[in-house]
Amino acid sequence: MLCVFVMFKSRILLEKGRIVFQVSRIFGSPVMELPSPFSSASSTPPFTVMTNSVGINATPNALSTRSRSPLQSSAIHERVRPVFPLKRALVLSKLSRYEFERYRHPDLSEEELEKVLRKRGSDYDTLLFHHQLHKRCEGVVVAALEDAGAETRVVNRFDYTESNIAWADAIFPTGGDGTFLLAASRILDSTKPVVGFNSDPSRSEGYLCLPKYYSSNVKEAVEKLKNGDFLWLHRKRIRITLIGDRVDDPPIELHDQQLLHPEYRFFDCIQEQHKTALKSKDIPESSAKRRVLPVLALNEVFIGECLSARVSYYEMEVDGGERRKVKSSGMCVSTGTGSTSWTFSIDRLTHQSVEELVRIIADETGIGPDKLSDKNLSLVDRITSRFNNTLVFKPDENKMAYTIRDLICRGIWPKRNENVRPRGYATRIVVKSRCFDAGLVVDGGVSFSFNDGTSAILEIHDPDALLTVNLLPT
Repeated sequence: MLCVFVMFKSRILLEKGRIVFQVSRIFGSPVMELPSPFSSASSTPPFTVMTNSVGINATPNALSTRSRSPLQSSAIHERVRPVFPLKRALVLSKLSRYEFERYRHPDLSEEELEKVLRKRGSDYDTLLFHHQLHKRCEGVVVAALEDAGAETRVVNRFDYTESNIAWADAIFPTGGDGTFLLAASRILDSTKPVVGFNSDPSRSEGYLCLPKYYSSNVKEAVEKLKNGDFLWLHRKRIRITLIGDRVDDPPIELHDQQLLHPEYRFFDCIQEQHKTALKSKDIPESSAKRRVLPVLALNEVFIGECLSARVSYYEMEVDGGERRKVKSSGMCVSTGTGSTSWTFSIDRLTHQSVEELVRIIADETGIGPDKLSDKNLSLVDRITSRFNNTLVFKPDENKMAYTIRDLICRGIWPKRNENVRPRGYATRIVVKSRCFDAGLVVDGGVSFSFNDGTSAILEIHDPDALLTVNLLPT
């Protein structure tokens, strides 16, 4: 039996007495037809791999059921190369701290701006150095894309509009994770790829961007995209539906101070998205207002009182189970992408905690010394690493991880029989607020009002995934 391994949806058609394998991209028209290996014809025609704009002829008779050479046999299992759209590329530029200060003080000369910054205690020379470093990387990205035949546009967050996004075949954020999150926030489907370059690896981890190696080897990365040397990665995102009386209240930007991550300041454009907001088909009708938020969470959703010192009171329901009353410092719900971020920091065990647990276990069981030896320290390292690794899951998994932060569990709260689990996994979470001044925060950048009586439904839907890539090794 012949097996063809491709990363596409497929279906089998019966056509004129022969079986035709028809393979379609997940977001496109039919891209490949292969003759049946069960055909009794004396000769097997060549097959063609087709896309909307490219045709690639494969080796004739590669799929013949007759005797094949090793070369022909290997051709059967050769990977079908994906096609990356490189006709029009939109480069989203990071708003550097230096540029931000220029926006804040448009009437100052360079010398006057330098004096203002130095008086404040900011290092003007460092700001300028990293701004220039970013701009050099941005220029290299643009040049590499144009050398590959792409028409390019460079925009910052102020010009990152629906019209520019609609013009582009692909989005290339050049900055760090904040710039990548900004780029992703305006893409509400899984058809337009987003590929990020880390413009300053010395100061930014750039987990969402391509590996740091490609920051200094941009042309190689673009060539791999052009040649199909990559795999598609669909990063799942969280869709949020609010139910209540004030669900139409405008969101609040959390970066009005703006100095750490000004690239998040994009919700001056959020009103554009209201008309293209996702529509929920899974929520029953009722008298309360319903609104599917016009932004998807790539990393996480945080729910809690705006003042962190105040207890957050809410009810939660996981995967249709019993609704539980919870008091805590809020809750965090993350995707696989976000499982290495904030939720990881909340849930991770420290070396100190594990070391103390090992001591207690040794003392309680009587099977270990009072003081840890070098061997025990190695054991602590392994246990710590093993536990923390279990907190991370794949970006394309159809599940969410939830964490109740600082669950209150003393005295009469919660009731003994309620058995609230402080963390776990789910595909659907419903949270009803009993808070006074709470927010529902998406990816740390924007907060929606979430006060007493308002409910939120958090779900994962395949069409909401963000289309990204994993480059293959050379």
